[in-house]
Amino acid sequence: MAGKINVLVVGNGGREHALAWKLSQSPLAGEIFVAPGNGGTETMKNVTSVPIGSSPEHFPELVKFAVEQSVALVVPGPEQPLVDGISDAFKAVGIPVFGPSASAARMEGSKAFSKDFMKKCDIPTASYENFTDYEKAKAYVLSAKTRLVIKASGIAAGKGVLIPETTEEALDAIKEIMVDRAFGDAGNEVVIEEYLEGDELSILCVSDGYSYVYFPPAQDHKRIGDGDTGLNTGGMGAYAPATIATRSLLSKIETTVLKPSIDGMRKEGYPFVGCLFVGIMVTPSGEPKVLEYNVRFGDPETQTVLPLLKSDLLELFLATVEHRLDSVAFEIYSGKSATTVVMAAGGYPESYKKGDEITIDSASLADDTFIFQAGTKLSNGKVVTAGGRVIAATAIADSLEDAVKKAYVGVDHVSFNGKYNRKDIAYRAFKDAGKSKKISVTYEDAGVSVDAGNQLVENIKKMVKATARPGADSEIGGFGGLFELKKAGFDDIDETILVAATDGVGTKLRVAQIMDIHNTVGIDLVAMNVNDLVVQGAEPLMFLDYFATGHLDINVAAQFVEGVANGCKLAGCALVGGETSEMPGMYEAGHYDTNGTAVGAVLKKEILPKFDEMKAGDVLLGLASDGVHSNGFSLIRKIISSTEYEYTDKAPWNPSRTIGEEVLVPTRIYVKQLLPSTKQNLILGLSHITGGGLVENVPRALPKHLAATIDISRWEVPAIFKWLGKQGGVPIEDILKTLNLGVGMVVIVKAENVEQVTANLEHAGETVYRIGELVQRKDGAPGCVVHNAENLY
Repeated sequence: MAGKINVLVVGNGGREHALAWKLSQSPLAGEIFVAPGNGGTETMKNVTSVPIGSSPEHFPELVKFAVEQSVALVVPGPEQPLVDGISDAFKAVGIPVFGPSASAARMEGSKAFSKDFMKKCDIPTASYENFTDYEKAKAYVLSAKTRLVIKASGIAAGKGVLIPETTEEALDAIKEIMVDRAFGDAGNEVVIEEYLEGDELSILCVSDGYSYVYFPPAQDHKRIGDGDTGLNTGGMGAYAPATIATRSLLSKIETTVLKPSIDGMRKEGYPFVGCLFVGIMVTPSGEPKVLEYNVRFGDPETQTVLPLLKSDLLELFLATVEHRLDSVAFEIYSGKSATTVVMAAGGYPESYKKGDEITIDSASLADDTFIFQAGTKLSNGKVVTAGGRVIAATAIADSLEDAVKKAYVGVDHVSFNGKYNRKDIAYRAFKDAGKSKKISVTYEDAGVSVDAGNQLVENIKKMVKATARPGADSEIGGFGGLFELKKAGFDDIDETILVAATDGVGTKLRVAQIMDIHNTVGIDLVAMNVNDLVVQGAEPLMFLDYFATGHLDINVAAQFVEGVANGCKLAGCALVGGETSEMPGMYEAGHYDTNGTAVGAVLKKEILPKFDEMKAGDVLLGLASDGVHSNGFSLIRKIISSTEYEYTDKAPWNPSRTIGEEVLVPTRIYVKQLLPSTKQNLILGLSHITGGGLVENVPRALPKHLAATIDISRWEVPAIFKWLGKQGGVPIEDILKTLNLGVGMVVIVKAENVEQVTANLEHAGETVYRIGELVQRKDGAPGCVVHNAENLY
């Protein structure tokens, strides 16, 4: 998006004040509108409060305002508008929304729905049952053997969760919800679940439906009184990062909660775009269990974590709605802690007074101390109280202790009649710090599981053994791979040249990770290397792979190695070793990278290309590709992300498969098919069509005085390439130098050898096209010209 971006934030709380504050700092920000806003947003520069509500009856007015003001991004704050479908209302007029669709917002709109989702996706949570029948709910309570939590399934302004101490109180709770209708329609269905002991964590996870990032884990303080006593509130304070959130715990949360949640929603047909707030209980045994999903930023967690964000929040939001979250930086200030203390009106969370004047001594606030207004409004030029949770002070510092002290100094800079705040925010962190500290840290505590690595080796040994060939036994687990050349038929060592290639798979891996299909990219890895050996006339002999990830998922890694082993069998080379590297903090959950190295051998007399023997009139044969192979995926992913299509949708050119399955078809391996003709000296040169397409790869196999002329009408370009080109509006000259367009290998032969080479290749199962010839190259002329491509799509 060019130029400044106008943004509409929807809501009137402390969360929305904090969002507007952070968004306004972006160099991309134009005008920030907040509807309806509060006393804090009304006094900000470059921020305009708009007196429009956020109920469904206000949606048409909000949309009309956004269109008139050229708003390019909408950020709904509260949950109710999201559940009511505000995202869909704006998307209907083409305005992107940082927030989920109504379908995805059911994760907060219905606790019963979200619990069933967790169960289906095997996400750890408390055991539960859903009820719409009061008598059946009573019977369940009476039969329960454990303490229970009773939840109104719908949205109940944060008050629909009841925690009874006894069976009698549990029966009263379901009567209050289902019979007395204390929470209205929110109580049409109840969730009754086991009570979990432990410490709570709040994870604010930003997702574009595929990738995700998350803010430092926070810990909220729900009860009104010190020591977590008294009635529940919307939140009386928070701090981050929470001290109980160790690296190993966060790694476990990523793999068992965050990734399955984001992947599960996408696979169920309602990909999550926005902020997924995951409430987690860490049990005494250290296991994370999901308490609930919220489909928006939390309050007061937002006021706590946003000051810790070093990156541009508006850039982050834009990347999210454009489904390219993995393309932007997400950086948190290193070594910093944050604390937020909420100041409430006297009497909250029960009856309280409104309209009291608030004074804020902003001039003498310490650096890195911020005041975020919530239940306030501007009245006759003065800021007055207008809600229960009125205002909050947030501070960041190099230690949590200093952040807490600074936040309470900030509290002292705010005055209004009846002001109340807790005096013990972050007390649990300091209580835990007082306990005896563990001084023995294991490798697994640091996020690396040696046992998992060892188990992976055991799981893949049979696959690797199946790639054995003369010269190598393909045993793994040692310090390196060995190969005996003479056993491979290279008896004359003086006339034998070793050839090596190393390559990766590139951003095709992201599609594999999104689709949860990992064996095909293992074949890709082998193909990208061994095809680069055979174009030099070499026979691939051995292969080594490298697999790097932040947290080792044995099943994913085993699928990948299965693909590598299958690729080695197709190429006739032995998989003699590899490296699996688990590096916590280096990769996002579910992400990994790969690299491979292939070593081959060729007799000196068979080395390709044979420049001295090439001349004008030599023929170019094209071998069919199996699809897009492994190059050009930055373009492919950009094209797909710019459309309404998802990788899980049916491919328009082949409805029997998904788009993801189609683009993940592995790179074809041409080794065994080409070697007989190279050893018979029938081939002058070969060109593997990778990044750069035909126009840039074919010249690499030619001497400077010759050029290639290719007629694209000699073969039928597969439909996938035409669809990508047309859908993305890709200029013909660009697609020619990016994708293979149906030809994965070009073979250069003398005219008199065309018939024999074609017969050899077709016998080996190849589809062969006669696509062009060599010509004299004029000074300054390109090394390859493709004709008849004007009407490709």
